[in-house]
Amino acid sequence: MQTLTLKLRCIVAAATPRALQTIAWIVRLTVIVSFAVFVMQYTGLIHWISALVSPLFAWFGLPGDAAMAFVSGYFVNTYASVAVITSLDLSTREITILATMITAAHAVFIEGAVLHRTGTPTLYTILLRTAAALLLGLLLNLVLPGHPEAPAAAAASIAEVPLFEVQGDFRPLFAAWLAGIVRLALVMCCLIYVLNILQRMLYEFGVMERISRLLRPLLRLFGLPAHCSFLWIVANVIGLSYGSAAMLDELSHGNVSRRDINLLNTHIGISHSNFEDLILYASFGAVWYVVLVARWVLVTALVWLLRGYYRLRYGS
Repeated sequence: MQTLTLKLRCIVAAATPRALQTIAWIVRLTVIVSFAVFVMQYTGLIHWISALVSPLFAWFGLPGDAAMAFVSGYFVNTYASVAVITSLDLSTREITILATMITAAHAVFIEGAVLHRTGTPTLYTILLRTAAALLLGLLLNLVLPGHPEAPAAAAASIAEVPLFEVQGDFRPLFAAWLAGIVRLALVMCCLIYVLNILQRMLYEFGVMERISRLLRPLLRLFGLPAHCSFLWIVANVIGLSYGSAAMLDELSHGNVSRRDINLLNTHIGISHSNFEDLILYASFGAVWYVVLVARWVLVTALVWLLRGYYRLRYGS
């Protein structure tokens, strides 16, 4: 018993410094990006961007109003998009398409920075996820039953929406943002710290090897190395922001090569948080298995294409 207690203490002592470093970085990044988005919302810039892209959404079989939900998710997170979706009158088909697009490309700047720290350029992540969201919207609109006969109307002409229009009294809006970001920071601190310790424990007690063997067939199908199994689980269950400490720790110990992390990041950049997000959107009418399978099919094709590129360029 004493040996186990001592081992746990050593694990906590070893995990704490890196966990604290990651917490400081990810919280600082989240606050900066969140405040920038708050300013965009307060000044009405978010509404202007939504009006700008709303005509494009007819190609996805979506009304122009759905652009606001996508833009909110793109810059903020899935919960911001849901707040908009609840105010719209969308069919199951429309919610499914919109949810697939948002889960492929949400919080792109924060999560792009996370993946950049692990070795994948931010610009690559943002362009990949944006293109994936648009492609998924186009394809689902073509293959899902109930294709609209006429393009959906845009919410508003860009000429009708001012570029700058204050959305209310600054103080209460800022106070609400501040309270929200403090709550989010506390949750992030706890989750990142606990997850980093859990990761060390799984390695120390040999659980990671069992997990890798169990997931090897699925990861082989996806084109991913078996030793990426823990990071794949973290990304799918917890998400990229909360899982950043575990990913950075893996790289620091040389457990995952740069090439492998690029393959993994291509996959999880488009398909992650597949527990919480699917439940969230399903509760509002999305067909969860379409949202999941559509992204899995796309990322599997992309990862195998990337593997082919590496084989042609590097011979392995």
